[in-house]
Amino acid sequence: MSALVLRQDRDGAATLTLNRPDKLNALNVEVFRELDAHVRRLASETETVGLVILRGAGRCFSAGHDLGDIAAGEKLPEPFYQSKVIERLADLPQPVITAVHGHCYTGALELALAGDIVFAAEGAKFADTHAKWALTPVWGMSQRLPRRVGTYKAREMMFTARTIGGHEAERIGLANICVADDAFDAELDRLAADILANSWFSHRANKRLVRETDGLPLEAGLAHEIFRGEGRGPDMEARIAGFQNKTVKQG
Repeated sequence: MSALVLRQDRDGAATLTLNRPDKLNALNVEVFRELDAHVRRLASETETVGLVILRGAGRCFSAGHDLGDIAAGEKLPEPFYQSKVIERLADLPQPVITAVHGHCYTGALELALAGDIVFAAEGAKFADTHAKWALTPVWGMSQRLPRRVGTYKAREMMFTARTIGGHEAERIGLANICVADDAFDAELDRLAADILANSWFSHRANKRLVRETDGLPLEAGLAHEIFRGEGRGPDMEARIAGFQNKTVKQG
């Protein structure tokens, strides 16, 4: 039986690929078990992995929570297991890109929102369809979606269950970047290279600062930055010397 989440490492980036293309990468418990195992390993691999990319195999990122799994009665390893896995993904010390092409509905959108950067193809289709099925979110939609797009746009998406494309997702701030479908892989590689070329120390430190100060008043956030920041990285001197010599090193 093939893996439901594949991992490929290249040039400091670890790409995790949801691998149920025949089911449009619908998210069942076993997918989350495999994703969880990868995420737990990646959390301790900061010296060799500077960026994590999550994407889907085949026609789309993911059609969402496997409704067949719900109907059959999911057997979870622990209560709220999927939400905990998504939180562990969001809390990885490395930057996380969620790369979305094709469908990205409901549970899949909750998973995609765990990314620091949502990278979309113009043909991507985003929607929150909880209300279609008389469901309410437990994987983070009510918290992460408003923080991305604002509370009233989030309410519109939740109330209408309307599908929006990649360009609209970029316009409202749901996606950071939208690119042409035929440029998706090349532009994703370019973005990854740009991130990996900068200090991995700084990425981890900056991500931690932003996460820890989210929601704090400005004065408290500024104090946190000064007194809880990690200062200079071990690669600072080499990077400055490299710049002066026009030979800036990566990693």
